[in-house]
Amino acid sequence: MTDAFLALCDSVQAQPHLWTLLVAGWLAYLVGLGVWIVLQKREPAATLAWLISLAALPYLGFVIYYVFGPQRIRRQRLRRGRARARMPARPETAEDSEAAELARLAQATTHLPPTTATDVRLLVDGGATYDALLAAVREARESIHVAYYIFEPDRTGTALRDALVERARAGVKVRLLLDAVGSAKLRRRFLAPLVEAGGEFAWFHPMRLPWRRPWLNLRLHRKIVVVDDRIAFTGGINVTDEQDERLREDAYHDLHLRLEGDVAALLQVVFAEDWVYATGQRPPLRAPRASTPGCVGTQVLVSGPDSSWEPIHRLHVAAIYAARRRVWLATPYFVPGEAAMMALTSAALAGLDVRLLVPKQADSRLVTYATRSSFDELLEAGVQVHEYGPRLLHTKALLVDDETAIIGSANFDHRSFRLNFEVSLLFRDAGVAASLEAVLDADLARAPRVRPDRRRPFWRQRLPEALARLLSPLL
Repeated sequence: MTDAFLALCDSVQAQPHLWTLLVAGWLAYLVGLGVWIVLQKREPAATLAWLISLAALPYLGFVIYYVFGPQRIRRQRLRRGRARARMPARPETAEDSEAAELARLAQATTHLPPTTATDVRLLVDGGATYDALLAAVREARESIHVAYYIFEPDRTGTALRDALVERARAGVKVRLLLDAVGSAKLRRRFLAPLVEAGGEFAWFHPMRLPWRRPWLNLRLHRKIVVVDDRIAFTGGINVTDEQDERLREDAYHDLHLRLEGDVAALLQVVFAEDWVYATGQRPPLRAPRASTPGCVGTQVLVSGPDSSWEPIHRLHVAAIYAARRRVWLATPYFVPGEAAMMALTSAALAGLDVRLLVPKQADSRLVTYATRSSFDELLEAGVQVHEYGPRLLHTKALLVDDETAIIGSANFDHRSFRLNFEVSLLFRDAGVAASLEAVLDADLARAPRVRPDRRRPFWRQRLPEALARLLSPLL
């Protein structure tokens, strides 16, 4: 390798025109790639990070950006489908002004109206989630629609597959949509029994042909199950033994939701949009059934690269700015942009009870370093930072004051806010907020606080954290 490099240098010195060609080619590469990146009109920090990183990788940088760089997806025809499936909006009241403001913002950015739930249950960890999910699936009479980022062919995945197969044989319409990267371990032979029983299956963003730009960096991170248009599940828990504490001591610690009521119909709309996008088939929707509005006000929040408004990001920031007493945030990935960081530190500087709960060690060391690079600023502003362990915290939840809660699949980072297809639920309900408070309070009690005077060796912590912070816009 060294001899070849020296030979190339000698050749360039012997023929000066080769050096001119190399420089001209490199400059043309920089200009072309730079114009392409700048025209994406992303956040300046992210744009600069891409430009600096790829300038150091002549030609190879083009391939990296082509595969992993920002991409926009246009699904206007699917948004029009949403309008046809809208549910009646929940009436606003005089004392509900803050909720109405958040609802208007959510509806303007997602094109989904406010709705209600008749029952909301918080499911802590995989054991409770899988038991409730399997019970609902086994009682299905008409349809089961399932979308997951990770679906593993292990004990947990096999149990759910077998339950879906049994219902499909009984005449229930079963549709399963899986992300092609997150569920890459799954093979078609594992799903053959479901297809043979009459179920339908599709991949979301499978790898494309070599001459077409791949969607490798744009993943379906949603977890949605809708049973008979009336019971729905969503949250942070995938289908894998790694999230069942009954099977593994190191299982992820996570939070999921079981819902009943009109909200299930809107989650059905979200599934249908993804299904028709992935398959080209008509959305599996029926006209909404007449029902009595529930007592729990909620809003379905969706975001992804098909929307430039970053709805889940905006609603997090707006909810934090609306806080009057406290802001509690739990997330496995904390890599905020300027807007989110400003909201959190402003709340703390204003004297609110602001607490951040993150894993002691994320499943990516780079993300761990990037997360910790924000600790000094947070601590200085008055934010209480807690690190949860030894199990990996996978909960994604925001609690504001005593009535507002956001729970779902979205992490508090650039990827979830901009690149992944995510779904979260915004609740304006004292009961849901109290349930979430109990969960977070128990987790915070098990998570030691990060101290401002903590020991931070230069080579093992301070320098890696600083370097990771530079790359945070790309994470």
